[in-house]
Amino acid sequence: MLDFELIELIQTIQSIRSESNTIELKAANKGCPKVRDTLSSFSNQSGGGVIVFGIDENNNYNVCGVYDASELQKKVEAQCQEMIPVVRPLFTVVKVKGGIVVAAEIPEIDNADKPCFYSGVGRLKGSYIRSGDADRLMTEYEVYSFEAFRKKIQDELRKVERASLLDIQTNEYRLYLDFLKTKKTNLANLSEDNICHLQGFSTDNSPTLAGILMFSNYPQSFFPQLCITAVAIPGTHINETTSVNERFTDNERIEGTLVQMLEGALLFVKRNMKTSTIIDPNTGKRTDRTQYPIIAIRELILNALIHRDYSIYSDSAPITIRMYSDRFEIENPGGLYGRMTLDNLGKISADTRNPSIARAMEITGHTENRYSGIPTIIDSMENYNLPKPKFESDYGVFRATLFNKTISPINLDEIEEEILAFCNTPKSRTDIEMHFTGRMTIAYIMDKYIKPLTEKKLLALTIPNKPKSKYQKYYTIK
Repeated sequence: MLDFELIELIQTIQSIRSESNTIELKAANKGCPKVRDTLSSFSNQSGGGVIVFGIDENNNYNVCGVYDASELQKKVEAQCQEMIPVVRPLFTVVKVKGGIVVAAEIPEIDNADKPCFYSGVGRLKGSYIRSGDADRLMTEYEVYSFEAFRKKIQDELRKVERASLLDIQTNEYRLYLDFLKTKKTNLANLSEDNICHLQGFSTDNSPTLAGILMFSNYPQSFFPQLCITAVAIPGTHINETTSVNERFTDNERIEGTLVQMLEGALLFVKRNMKTSTIIDPNTGKRTDRTQYPIIAIRELILNALIHRDYSIYSDSAPITIRMYSDRFEIENPGGLYGRMTLDNLGKISADTRNPSIARAMEITGHTENRYSGIPTIIDSMENYNLPKPKFESDYGVFRATLFNKTISPINLDEIEEEILAFCNTPKSRTDIEMHFTGRMTIAYIMDKYIKPLTEKKLLALTIPNKPKSKYQKYYTIK
């Protein structure tokens, strides 16, 4: 970061008087502290983080200054060399009232290299993740989640010890093979056993988890929790009840094969969401409109079934659907997989956690397997004039939320649109003044446009706690 950016950061820290998930404070006025846990947690989290040396949180967040800026950087760098993979910090040093402050920016490492850990204690005892303003030791499952991607472990292909091949040789399996041979003519001359193995449904003369989930008469006899639990809640919180003290207005455990669970979950959602009738004023034609676009609901359920984590660490956790009065939530074990992040979700091709299941669902015609699910969900919500879906991925869980409150269109004039386009990257008051030189005064712009756009939450402040700061910048909320 630049010197002035570090100074702004110091002012923000002193204003909010707190660390955060991206900021770690160390006094470092009496020597170099150990920061290996934070090096690990920042390297493992999306966006990384910054360690600021020279601010004492135990003394009113005042600047105490570091003991020796040059020596501190060398010792922090030495700790970075002890990490696997090696951490590459970017240092910034500034002199402010109270002493010298040093910032070490810790970049996020590639998902293929995670978790970053301290070599002195090993992967299980040295891998950390940021939780609020603290570094938390990763669970064995969280470490495994990264290992599974790096080592290309396919948990869907694990052998189901208690089952035999007879458990998957059902009518659905026969229909699948017949259909597969018509679509993949190069497989038609292979033996049934060979096809079953190549498709990921068997290994070592036993069915795989993928085979059981696709074709078994009752997969839950082997994996009781690989199901969907669905509830309809009368209010906006899980603890709200109806007038007769009902906690749930509907509650169902949805079981069966992947296809059967998809169909069962869709039926549950359809009967628990409102449907309104819209009359076209020009034609008088009546059209039923569901509370949420069905195509979005279907894609979310499919994503959960196909992309959930099927490892031994999570096969005791079901997919959950919660229908509140104001939103629909679906949650599945297993956060985003591989190199995928929330920022590029739906924008680039994703690594596939369960390719055999994804391929099988594509062959049966239940999914395209072309990474179009997320864009379809976003577009269908926009066409319904509903808010954008919310996606969250943390601690081995992926959650998607749809909101049912119709948004009112925001009408912007040409100047407002120009300001929002200009502020796609943060702009200072001076930047804005120079941009509109000769057209209007900065006082008029601030009062007529900047303040209203901020109130509408279309613009945001880089230093929200100090709106009049000379370092203040404005940026467009995307």
